[in-house]
Amino acid sequence: MKEILSGNEAIARGAYEAGCRVACAYPGTPSTEILENTINYKEINSSWAPNEKVALEVAIGASFGGGRALCTMKHVGVNVAADPLFTLSYTGVRGGLVLVVADDPEMHSSQNEQDSRNYARFAKVPMLEPSDSQECKEFTRLAFQLSEEYDTPVMVRSCTRISHGKSIVELGERVSDLPEPRLERNPAKLVMLPGNARVRHPLVEQMLVKLSEAGSAMAINRLELRDKSIGIITSGVCYQYVREVMPNASTLKLGLVNPLPQNLIRDFAAQVDSVYVVEELDPFIEIQVKAMGIKVIGKEIISLCGELTPGRLRSAFGLSQATEVQAEKLPGRPPNMCPGCPHRGVFYALKQLKAYVTGDIGCYTLAFMPPLSAMDTCVCMGASIGMATGVTKVVSDQEKKKVVAVIGDSTFLHTGINGLMDMVYNNSPATVIILDNSITAMTGRQDNPASGFTLMDDPAHAINIPLLCQALGVKNIRTVNPLDLEETKRVIAEEMERPETSVVITNKPCVLIKREDVFQKGPLYAVDADRCTGCRACLNIGCPAIEWRPAGDGSRKGKARIDPLLCTGCDVCRQLCKFEAIGSGK
Repeated sequence: MKEILSGNEAIARGAYEAGCRVACAYPGTPSTEILENTINYKEINSSWAPNEKVALEVAIGASFGGGRALCTMKHVGVNVAADPLFTLSYTGVRGGLVLVVADDPEMHSSQNEQDSRNYARFAKVPMLEPSDSQECKEFTRLAFQLSEEYDTPVMVRSCTRISHGKSIVELGERVSDLPEPRLERNPAKLVMLPGNARVRHPLVEQMLVKLSEAGSAMAINRLELRDKSIGIITSGVCYQYVREVMPNASTLKLGLVNPLPQNLIRDFAAQVDSVYVVEELDPFIEIQVKAMGIKVIGKEIISLCGELTPGRLRSAFGLSQATEVQAEKLPGRPPNMCPGCPHRGVFYALKQLKAYVTGDIGCYTLAFMPPLSAMDTCVCMGASIGMATGVTKVVSDQEKKKVVAVIGDSTFLHTGINGLMDMVYNNSPATVIILDNSITAMTGRQDNPASGFTLMDDPAHAINIPLLCQALGVKNIRTVNPLDLEETKRVIAEEMERPETSVVITNKPCVLIKREDVFQKGPLYAVDADRCTGCRACLNIGCPAIEWRPAGDGSRKGKARIDPLLCTGCDVCRQLCKFEAIGSGK
């Protein structure tokens, strides 16, 4: 049986066929849909974790218990999970453990372009890299086998184009001959005290050598001889680009990118006149091949930045560009918060208050964009609170009152709690705003420990964020309706004046939340053209539902209009209009 699957769907299918029992993750584009598909297989216990470190630790526990386990995350999530990962390579596994990481070249939805292959080498774990959906499924199955055969976690690297691209996949059956999980004590292997770790480290190095030698005979590393005047070493999605742009070139397609199959690489290089390495981001393969004494060309012609495309590859090799149909030029469409987003009013107030906003990762990061233009920093998940503390340590007492950290509910539970704990402990006078919209919105409305539901849609205990802040020692905790601009601005202004830590929590759900009983759409609004003076005040909120209709004479004159198909009835725009031109429509 065959189906057309995305890479993420195929990875989920591969985990199912491999007999995986536990799958855990924190959502992050482009990896999110893997766990959103493992829930279709009831044999897999799938769950969202508060962050990637916890997700990997859950998978480790399942593996130590004897079950096969899958953990997935995007590339920056590996930074969070690195602590257990680096020691897991020493302990090894019982049940196979596969860590899927989805990189994001070109930064379609990420804050950096880090290359996860470096993590595999640094942590001393094998890494497989599929080049289409069929390989996503097969490599996931193989990763579980290699994990148990070589007593190591195995990483599978995807990227945006592989994760979201679709191709034909031949489905298989779930394995049925795996041993039943059971407790088994082996502290010498699993308790990483220095004495035990010293024994384990040489075994890890031996494993990598053996796997490198075995990799030369693995079918996933494929030598394809065609025109021998040029040979290209490549992997992953780059293999697809090479085959499209240079169909006659000889290729060495690597499925195992760590450790590299050195014997196969030497064999390939000996049979071609010149060797090139085509890879996205870092010269990961190139540097190692050069260290083997083989002359190759790579980053001399291919950029270190961004993702490759067939067009960019043609340019790198000096080939003529394919004829492309000229698309009609469209106006720019910068990213924006949704109509009715409860975050919008908060940032409007912060801009009016001239706050210095240390931001975080989430939909609200879009407040950096005009017309709100109300975010000053954004580095990584959970960093906003710690950065606010740091800023207050160096600026004047008067400027300290301007510092406000903004963080979402899911991000706060991910890695923001420790930052708030530190803020209270060290008596930082900054204000923290927790934007509680009852969901993990940016990655597609996934549940989190404060939403009251699990990934499997089962009811769960919902973390009480105000009580949690109180337990951390915060004395000043305020809850506001972010759709009430006057109240929101007043409360934030009052808390910014405090000489100690304070927390403001907004309490309106995401407009796209999955549960209809949580978000209630209000009456739609419309602009009374006779009353509209064209002052443009309503445009300052940046709502996509508000349109500007020019007068037609080339001047700035015109009137606002509210698109009834986009309006959610949030009432924010009405509060901005001093001329009462905005009211409830029919």
